[in-house]
Amino acid sequence: MSSSPMLENLLYDKKGAIAYVTLNRPRVLNALNRQTWQELRTVFEDARDDPEIRGVILTGAGDKAFIAGADIGELAHVTAVEAEQSSSYGQAVLDLIENLGKPVIAAVNGYALGGGCETAMACTIRVAAEHAKFGQPEVTLGLIPGGGGTQRLPRLVGKGRALQLILSGGMIDAGEAHRIGLVNEVVPAGDLLIRAEAILKQIFANAPIAVKFSLEAVNRGLDTNLAEGLSLEASLFGLCAGTGDKAEGTSAFLAKRTPQFHGN
Repeated sequence: MSSSPMLENLLYDKKGAIAYVTLNRPRVLNALNRQTWQELRTVFEDARDDPEIRGVILTGAGDKAFIAGADIGELAHVTAVEAEQSSSYGQAVLDLIENLGKPVIAAVNGYALGGGCETAMACTIRVAAEHAKFGQPEVTLGLIPGGGGTQRLPRLVGKGRALQLILSGGMIDAGEAHRIGLVNEVVPAGDLLIRAEAILKQIFANAPIAVKFSLEAVNRGLDTNLAEGLSLEASLFGLCAGTGDKAEGTSAFLAKRTPQFHGN
């Protein structure tokens, strides 16, 4: 496992085709301050640009919190202008995660509140430990969600459920988060990383370009109307059809053998 230096608030490791990003501020329940946002941008840009890395697992250090939210001590002193800038910066980092072109699994190992819930929602797939808790408590601080919560939550769980969570500021447990579609799976805490790795390995068995374009078609398509989304899908389907991986995949299927994809 190789590590990247110059990080104070994150651990960043690579093992095979998987990059592991761990929020490492357990004393403050892995809260997000300005430096942590900057470090997240650094490591996700590295993961995006490393051809050996095919997927990322994002989790929190300790057993209490994935990310408990923003650093309130820092937030208490920001001006209106600074708050808007920090909101835009966080949104840009989560945009990077969502549109990485590689799957990102959120392994939610505890509290995912505020910016923590927003960070999980920017990931491709969310797997939660049984004791995980989710919520957008910003209204209890006189704020609204500022890291995409007002936009991604209704897209994931529907308008009514999203508004109930956002307006109440309340928390839900992992079982309820699974029931409403906020998380994909709930597993025992000890199995969390094992399950996240298993999901990625299942994805890695498939053609890398097809995986990348599937992500793009879904993400971009959700932000447009059906006709434009279908047009985008047809274009990306055509691009896939011109790849070596498509030739390999179809010939392997016809020959009843396992395909050997090379991402070209």
